[in-house]
Formats: sequence, C-alpha cells, structure tokens
Amino acid sequence: MQKAGLLLGAGTQAWKSVRTASSRVTRRDPLANKVALVTASTEGIGFAIARRLAQDGAHVVISSRKQQNVDRAVAELQGEGLSVTGTTCHVGNAEDRKRLVATAVNLHGGIDILVSNAAVNPVFGNLLDITEDVWDKVLNINVKATAMITKEVVPEMEKRGGGAVVIVSSIAGFLPSSGMGPYNVAKTALLGLTKNLAIDLASKNIRVNCLAPGLIKTNFSRVLWKDKATEEKMKENLQIRRLGKPEDCAGIVSFLCSEDASYITGETVVVGGGTPSRL
Repeated sequence: MQKAGLLLGAGTQAWKSVRTASSRVTRRDPLANKVALVTASTEGIGFAIARRLAQDGAHVVISSRKQQNVDRAVAELQGEGLSVTGTTCHVGNAEDRKRLVATAVNLHGGIDILVSNAAVNPVFGNLLDITEDVWDKVLNINVKATAMITKEVVPEMEKRGGGAVVIVSSIAGFLPSSGMGPYNVAKTALLGLTKNLAIDLASKNIRVNCLAPGLIKTNFSRVLWKDKATEEKMKENLQIRRLGKPEDCAGIVSFLCSEDASYITGETVVVGGGTPSRL
C-alpha cells in the first residue's frame, strides 16, 4: 500500500513537471518579434513599459537625453536577457527624432510600436504668472513632439502593415492640479491628440490609444510624496489606498499594443487607483 502511494505521488509530481514545462513551451509572447520605440524610457513609467514590452517578446529601443542614463538602462535590461538597445534622443529636436526612428529601422528592419512618454513640468505656480518661454517648452515637448514623432514612425508602420501607438498623458488631463497649469493643459491636449490621430490613422491599420496614469511613485512625481505626511494625504484621495508603481502602467500598455486590443483605438485608460478622474 505504501509502495502504491509512493508511485502515485511520483506520478503526480511527474505530471506536474510535464504540465509546467508544457505551459512554458506554449506560452504565447503577445508581442513576439515586434519592434517598439519608447521615449523617455530610462527610468520610471517609461522604463517599466520598456521592460514589459521586451518581456512580452518585443525588440525595444529605449531613449533618453543623457547617454549615461541610456547605458545604465540598457545594461540592466540586457542583463535580464531582454532584447533592448538604446540611443540618446531629445524629442523636441527634429534631428534627434529622425535618428531615433532610423536606429530602430537599421537595427530591426522596421517599427511596429511607439510609446510616446516624454514630458516636462519646469515650473510650479499660478497659471497667470507663467512666462511665454515656459509655455513654449511644455507644449513643444509634451504635445508637439508627440505628434511629430508619430508622424515620423507612420511610414515605417505602414511598411509593416500597421502598428500601435500609445500616448502617455496623465490623470491631470481630466483633473487639473493647482500650480501645474501648463502641464495640465498639455496633458489634456494629448487626450484630444489621441482621438484625432486614431481617426486619421485608422485607414493605415494603425491604432492610437492613451494611458493616463494617476499618482505613480517616480522621481518625476516626488514633490507629491516627498515625505510620509504628504504621501498619506495623497492616499486619502484614492479608493485603492496606495500610490501606484510604474509596473501598474506597463501591462496596460503592452495590452494596448497587442492583438488582444485589435478592436480598440482612440481610447484612454486611466490607471489612477480609483481617483475620481472625471468629475
């Protein structure tokens, strides 16, 4: 009886091993062999998105304004066995945008995915005190550059039969925060840019969607969680009583870039922990 039990246990264990191995072999990488560009992707939300796209099978080209940041991020992701390369790119510079696109094409033969994540917020203060040069900088980087780099990748996506664009906006586009006027306005503009691009690119089989993160714990948002008291106060506004992590955004972006989202375009997904974003 004891021997039979041992044999049964061994058989069960062997079956579990076979089943586990089989699940690994048959696991579908939703972005297998896709080529993705992710701007501002050496830390925070952009870095988490780049990592997830690569984990899901894509060849990812990351970018940042500083070479040392690119080198560090590429080394970390390649150390995880992921297909990631990188180059410097200031998205407000037309030549840099062209070079970023050319890098992906030269390395991988084309582009299937664009995630436009770059943004700046250089000032904090009353909207009527904002100078013209600040308005120019915020709108140039946060809005115009997104439109221009999308324009740059469209011909490459057409060669591949289509593609997916994800624009990173913010919950501030729905629920403005005091002191961040130009940033709020720019993020609201990205909601409209998403819908307009979705209309214009649908005939080219290019889908355009938007991610609107809430309070995600990154260096960019540090002023909103700089000490424990401030962080606890911010949590009071959330139905999910914690601040978001960059990884909370990454899976949504991968989904929007995959065939599972093939019938979704012109939409915005809010990842905000239950913030009342549409008051």
